[in-house]
Amino acid sequence: MTASLTTAQACEQLGVKPATLYAYVSRGLIRSVPGPSGTRQRRYDAGDVQALAGRQATRRDPQAGVQAAVQGSLDGLRAGGGGGVTPILDSALTRIEDGTLAYRGVDALGLADTATVEAVAALLWTGDPRTRPTLPLRARLNLSRHPRADTPLEALGYALTYAGAHDPDALDTRPESGPRQAARILTLLHATAERHARLPPAPDLPLHARLARTWGRPDGADLLRRALILLADHELNVSAFTARVTASGGASLAHCTLAALSALQGPRHGLGALHAHDLLRAALSGDARAALRDATRRAGHAPGFGHALYPHGDPRARALLNALSGQYPDHPVTRATDAVIRAHAGDTAEHLNVDLALAALTLVLGRPAGDAVTLFALARVTGWLAHALETRAGGQFIRPRARYVGPA
Repeated sequence: MTASLTTAQACEQLGVKPATLYAYVSRGLIRSVPGPSGTRQRRYDAGDVQALAGRQATRRDPQAGVQAAVQGSLDGLRAGGGGGVTPILDSALTRIEDGTLAYRGVDALGLADTATVEAVAALLWTGDPRTRPTLPLRARLNLSRHPRADTPLEALGYALTYAGAHDPDALDTRPESGPRQAARILTLLHATAERHARLPPAPDLPLHARLARTWGRPDGADLLRRALILLADHELNVSAFTARVTASGGASLAHCTLAALSALQGPRHGLGALHAHDLLRAALSGDARAALRDATRRAGHAPGFGHALYPHGDPRARALLNALSGQYPDHPVTRATDAVIRAHAGDTAEHLNVDLALAALTLVLGRPAGDAVTLFALARVTGWLAHALETRAGGQFIRPRARYVGPA
């Protein structure tokens, strides 16, 4: 179910008369659907109206559009449905448009069906999935020298700090060394996750199989492969932009990744899956509506639902949940997830997002809530490295100016 507006509501948001609204519909800018049964009224897609209103506002005040893009306010994004915010950087990595996600022009959902994590990393880093650097990192960096971490995320942070300070390869700034360094960091982090699980590294396995082995769930390997690909990049989110800013100052790829990892750990970015995990775990008791109500009270919103860039639904979430229900159709978590989605649909037109799918996946595999964020981080490392490499190659120095509003 998609949110819709009456003629009066749509005209008010756009600041136009009905005749202009009808012209927008005829030009395909706004979708129209039948109104209540038994009437001749029409309704207008709320996401289309918001996107068009945002684009109009940006044309009237380009500076305000740029400011909204830099600030990245959720309200600003929603006002434009994601499409009304002025882009502030050129990038050839990821396109989010009309409810679709593509890496360098290749549909991400199609890649999740057939590709390896390594091939997608090579695609993002070089533009060619066949140029994957072969670097079997057999824990060349002395992982035993790291402090013992309490969580996998903490262990990843220690590894990146150590690599940035002690890996001589990180000091090589030649452009051709970038993909090799990126592969080294990505495999280092998988080796770190293995060490945290007290397992020896398995460098000859594909990355998704290594993670499945680390989690003790070889049956979940293909689901993890899909998740690692679907979450590999998502344009200029908080953590990717952090990686770009850090790279623009000349930092090593390890330090760029460390900065992005730190930015990930906020409730409005990577930690959203924790609330969704708690919601689904509570829904396993059988009362999805009560679990949703309690989770919404704690988080201030329905965890795992709504995304400013996908007003009609997050394609990553649906793709991952379809694969999960296909493999585990009768699992209690699968049933609980479906019940939560139905309960939420009865109250609002807000669609599920990838946080809910991550929570469902980790619960099905018997993993704690924190591993939903660990999976998010291990997936997004690929994109962080791609953003850092692209920033390096473009020679960008990202240093926005502030508009001073303090005392004269």
